[in-house]
Amino acid sequence: MASKALTQVGVEKMKPSDSRREIPDGLLAGLYLVVQPSGHKSWAVRTRINGRPVKATLGSFPAVSLKDARDFGRAAILKAKNGISVTEERREQQRKNEAARGSTFKAVAEEFLKRDGKELRSVDSRRKTLERLVYPPLGKRPIDEIRRTDIVRLLDKIEDESGPVMADRTPAYVRRILNWHASRSDDYRSPIVRGMARTKSKERERDRTLSDDELRAVWRAAGREEAGAFGKLVRYILLTTARRNEAAKVRREEVEGTDWTLPGARNKTGLDLIRPLSKAAVDLLASIDEVQGCPYYFSNDAVRAIGGFGKAKAAFETAVLKELREGDPEAKALPNWTLHDLRRTGRSLMSRAGVPTDHTERCLGHVIGGVRGVYDKYEYHREKQLAFKKLAALIERIVNPVDNVAVIRR
Repeated sequence: MASKALTQVGVEKMKPSDSRREIPDGLLAGLYLVVQPSGHKSWAVRTRINGRPVKATLGSFPAVSLKDARDFGRAAILKAKNGISVTEERREQQRKNEAARGSTFKAVAEEFLKRDGKELRSVDSRRKTLERLVYPPLGKRPIDEIRRTDIVRLLDKIEDESGPVMADRTPAYVRRILNWHASRSDDYRSPIVRGMARTKSKERERDRTLSDDELRAVWRAAGREEAGAFGKLVRYILLTTARRNEAAKVRREEVEGTDWTLPGARNKTGLDLIRPLSKAAVDLLASIDEVQGCPYYFSNDAVRAIGGFGKAKAAFETAVLKELREGDPEAKALPNWTLHDLRRTGRSLMSRAGVPTDHTERCLGHVIGGVRGVYDKYEYHREKQLAFKKLAALIERIVNPVDNVAVIRR
C-alpha cells in the first residue's frame, strides 16, 4: 500500500508509541519522520550511493518543518545520485570549523604566549593589550584570512582611540605572533610588512632621573610609617639599582649574608646575578619583620609579594609632595616619574660617585657584549661591592646633607 503524504498538521498531532517509529512520506520517497517513544520528532532521508544504503539526518521537528524537510531531502537525494553523502559533507565541514577555531588569531596568540611567553619580559602586559585591543576585532578570525587592510584598520582605530604609543607598540606584538605562526607553517605569510608601524609617533626612550631635591623628597617620604612596604621597596630599588619586579619579589632565601643572588629565572638575562648589598640595604632588609609562611621581604598581606604598584604609587606621591613643600611651599607634585626611574637614578649616581662604567653595568645586571663578554668571566664581586657602597654613601649625603657642605647638583 502506498504511503500517505505527510501534512504539517498531521506531523504536529503524531503521538509517540512504546517503540521508535519511522513514518515514510508518501510525497517524497526516502523521506521519513522519526518519532521516539519520548515524543521527540526528527527527519531522516534514506538513499543509496554507489549501491550502498545511506541514511542522513535532516534536523528536528518543528525546527525543521515538513516543507524544509522535503527540500533538504530532495537536495540530499540529488547529491547521492552524484556520489555525494550529505552526512560526510557535514562531517567535513565540522572538521573544517574545528580546524578554523584552532587557527583563529586568538588561538594562535594564546599558543604562542603559552610556548614562548616565558621568554618575554612583559608577557602579562602583552596579553592585556591583545585582550583589550586586538582580540575584539580579530580574535575569532582564522589567522589565514587576516589581510593587510585588516591590520591597517586595526592600527588606525588604536591610534585614534588609544593614542600613537599603543599604535606603535601593538603591531610589534602582533608581528611577533604572526612571524611565529609562519615559522610553523608551510604556506603562511604574515600580512605585516615594513613601514606599517606608526614610526612618526615612536615612543621615546625614557631618560628621566631624579634631581637631588626630588631624590631627597622621595627618600624621606619612603621612610614614613604610612609608606609601608612600598616605601621600603622604593629605597631598596635606589640602593640596589634592581628592576621593579626583581626587587618586589626578593625572597629571604635569596639573601645570604650581604649577598643577594637574583636567580636566572627572575632575571631578564636568564643568568644568576649576585648583588653585594651595601650596609644600608642590609639594614633595610633587617628592619622588615619576618612573617612565618611568607617568603618575601616586601609584602602587603604577609602572603604574596607586593603588588598594586599604581595605587600604592598614587598614595605615595601625596607623601612626596609634603616633603617637597617643606623646602618649597609652592612646590608641585613630582612630574612624570616611574619606579624604573629610580633604577636609572641609581645608575647615574654611581657614575657621579666615580664608579667605572663597566662596574655599573655589571651592578645593573647588564650583559657585556662582544669579545669581552665571551672571554671575561670574572664576577667583579669586589668591584660591585665597592660600587654599591659608594652609591649608598652618595645617597646618604644627598638626603642628609651637612649644613656647611654644599651638595653639587648635576
